[in-house]
Amino acid sequence: MKQRASSAKLTSIRMREDNNTEYVGLEDGVSPKLQSFNKVSILPLVFLIFYEVSGGPFGVEDSVQAAGPLLALLGFLVFPLIWSLPEALITAELGTMFPENGGYVVWVSSALGPYWGFQQGWMKWLSGVIDNALYPVLFLDYLKSGFPILAEGIPRIIAVLVLTLALTYMNYRGMTIVGWVAILLGVFSLLPFLFMGLIAIPKLKPSRWLVLDLNNVDWGLYLNTLFWNLNYWDSISTLAGEVENSGRTLPKALFYALILVVLGYFFPLLIGTGAVPLDRELWSDGYFSDIAKILGGVWLRFWIEGASALSNMGMFVAEMSSDSFQLLGMAERGMLPACFAKRSCYGTPLLGILFSASGVILLSWLSFQEIVAAENFLYCFGMIMEFIAFIRLRMEYPAASRPYKIPLGITGSILLCIPPSILILVVLAMASFKVMVLSLLAVVVGLVLEPCLRYSEKKGWFRFSVSSDLKDWDYNNHRPVEP
Repeated sequence: MKQRASSAKLTSIRMREDNNTEYVGLEDGVSPKLQSFNKVSILPLVFLIFYEVSGGPFGVEDSVQAAGPLLALLGFLVFPLIWSLPEALITAELGTMFPENGGYVVWVSSALGPYWGFQQGWMKWLSGVIDNALYPVLFLDYLKSGFPILAEGIPRIIAVLVLTLALTYMNYRGMTIVGWVAILLGVFSLLPFLFMGLIAIPKLKPSRWLVLDLNNVDWGLYLNTLFWNLNYWDSISTLAGEVENSGRTLPKALFYALILVVLGYFFPLLIGTGAVPLDRELWSDGYFSDIAKILGGVWLRFWIEGASALSNMGMFVAEMSSDSFQLLGMAERGMLPACFAKRSCYGTPLLGILFSASGVILLSWLSFQEIVAAENFLYCFGMIMEFIAFIRLRMEYPAASRPYKIPLGITGSILLCIPPSILILVVLAMASFKVMVLSLLAVVVGLVLEPCLRYSEKKGWFRFSVSSDLKDWDYNNHRPVEP
């Protein structure tokens, strides 16, 4: 982390095309009132992205149970090209185009107007909170083999509450702590798999990697597992206002994190499926700890279980940072009451953290697969709007300031979005009726909530304000304001 000394000021960066259209860019900087808060540098940012997306191979076991070793391995090689790479590239371009907290909410608002920006924020925040409710579940799933008392009942409920409160406090203490904790947890979580790989070399049988049975594939579980483990690249955009020199740092961090995430999945799967006889029914949450015991003994099993526990801590704090700063960014844009924009003495969004933590506690009773399916469904809706916003901003404002720009024209940008869009439609179509109904109800709540907030603003029930430090945008005409 480094202290940022530059002050923010909105400058008119005029870029003219043949039609003499003028655009306004935002000079890289921060508000003077935020100078006292440390900014995130590239190494902590890489690990924050790593934990936003992955956190290690914990949770990928279901891919082997659903489809067998070959499809699981191929999935974590091919899926990143179809889904993760386009999402990361779009995040790099739009995140540097709008270097402020709020991320994808600002992108959609700028392209489609504030109403749809609010819907994007609602669906993504709810999806993120549902996602965060999963990590206490995974944490306890890995520990229950060593501590059976945590498997169910009152002890499990107490453990979820204590874990949630402790990690929430860590988020409250600021991004400096969260960033460096992410680095330490990331290193500790990945090291045992390197040891497991070395131990497993004499026991590897490459023929086990080629096992394929297309007549026994649970495509819904397979795709949901891949999708859940390789999405959320855009979540880091809601922290763009906290990143030092985001125009250079964010694209580099996304690139390094992409490599780290893919290797962090593929290598453990390669070891686990190649060194141990296949029993697909055993491949469920926590099975890597059993593989560790088979290959290295009890000490390696405890290390894997400890790494899983700490990894889930890392994912929790990273996701909560993203969710809470998203609410802060929406408040700074006037989409939420101004109280959501207030920061603690550590520079963190206090009310956003409290709301996000409350959602996690309320949803933590759901099962692993229910959580994954529900968050994937909501996340898909949000991604569709992101793709539309990306294409529209490219078409309408090609000369707007973009510190990082994907080296593709309009046609190439559209083609980039087609494969992930098809995948989104497949994931939506494979959702269960229960998940579909609950998710659509959540969408309807967002459609009604936005006009209710505008009505409360009109009546003076809540105070709304737009931060003077942000890039101005003409929402009526969906274009940057001319100086």
